[in-house]
Amino acid sequence: MNTKLFLTGALLGALSLLTLPVAAKTFNVLDFGAQGDGATLDTAAIQHTIDAAAAAGGGKVLVPRGKTFLVATLVLKDGIDFHLDGKLLISTNQGDYVGDGVIMASNAANLTISGSGSIAGRSLSFMTGYDATNEWWLFQDWRPKMFVLTGCTNLIVRDVTFGDAPYWGLHMLGCDHVLVDNVTVNNRLDVPNDDGIDPDHCRHVEIRNCHITGGDDAIVIKSTRQTNDFGDCADIRVYDCVLRTQDAGLKIGTETVGRIRDIVFEHCRILSGSRGLCIQLRDEGSISNVIFRDIKFTSRYFSNPWWGHGEAISFTAIPRNAATTLGTLQDVLVENVSGEAENSIRVNGSATSRIAGVRFKNIAIKFVRPTKYPGGVYDNRPTKVLSPIEPHATAGFNLRFADDITLDNCTVTWGKNLPDYFSNAVEAEDTHNLRLTGFQGTAAHPQRDEAIWIH
Repeated sequence: MNTKLFLTGALLGALSLLTLPVAAKTFNVLDFGAQGDGATLDTAAIQHTIDAAAAAGGGKVLVPRGKTFLVATLVLKDGIDFHLDGKLLISTNQGDYVGDGVIMASNAANLTISGSGSIAGRSLSFMTGYDATNEWWLFQDWRPKMFVLTGCTNLIVRDVTFGDAPYWGLHMLGCDHVLVDNVTVNNRLDVPNDDGIDPDHCRHVEIRNCHITGGDDAIVIKSTRQTNDFGDCADIRVYDCVLRTQDAGLKIGTETVGRIRDIVFEHCRILSGSRGLCIQLRDEGSISNVIFRDIKFTSRYFSNPWWGHGEAISFTAIPRNAATTLGTLQDVLVENVSGEAENSIRVNGSATSRIAGVRFKNIAIKFVRPTKYPGGVYDNRPTKVLSPIEPHATAGFNLRFADDITLDNCTVTWGKNLPDYFSNAVEAEDTHNLRLTGFQGTAAHPQRDEAIWIH
């Protein structure tokens, strides 16, 4: 990947928005009948404001501070700066919505969402109850996404806060030239599917300076199955973000029906998650040219329904079902990454799609076992081909159905009071052209196991 060229393209896209003539007029939603009392449904008044600004050729739609506006679906338009300084409180009545999201846009150009305000998602109003055994909330049949931005070009989302999302957060589908900067997400850790930021079939995207908390994936790049062809997901850089989740911190997949390429994750901290770094290929698309660099993480077990079982790093290429013609996963660099985890670094291809060309450079992982949840398993979900939860010993590196794997200056260390199922520093099965340079590490139980086991 030519990172310099990629960043130049992404930034030029964002800067093109900033250099457009700035519309002088501000459209205050209070002037169009919005009440801002937190009880009156203000959707129509705010939509009227948006439409008036768009009809005037663009401008700032101001949601003023000090007010709380009850809303359902708002559809943003070309040339709008939706400037949120107050608070949006989402409606819990499905009948108030005209789509599956709160803030929506379709094929909008030169759209900005900005401001120091917030959006409250009221997630528990969309739940049926709490499952104490599995330690998560059970959701109703319908719940809205916080943002659904489709086919937008020159899109900026900056400085806003949203939280308590009942479903996905910032979902961008088929968008091109995107800047997401200084966005804060404060979701509940015990609500499922409340992803933070989801670029889906998007290109030339920069995500930076974001702070994300939530139960599901914090930042996840994917290509979902759609009736329209939104093209590749490509040229995306994520950096300087701080993440806390009960799923993966930085992830690609599992929806991988189209090509995903030229992705950079760097300079991030994952305070807690069920996987630190994750790529899950499950469909016919292919994934290539991915970099994870300068990242620190903590990965641990959670209750069994949560996806991921404490894997430090998990790169898997496993068919979703028996009919899947799986794509390929290749050319991945993991560099200057350190952390603690309760489960392995996995590179796990399959007989029909071997993972190729993965290089680990300057990796230092300490394997510990502090939580109470059952261990000694790998999480293969979602798949109907393999066992979803597979009993397996916990190696430092576990490599299966993989080719051209390099471990360069990597270190495996072990904590205290290790369970019996902690095993080798490196375990390789059906792996070709494995190269170890400057590797340091023993088995968890050196009196029983070899440091490196190739079979």
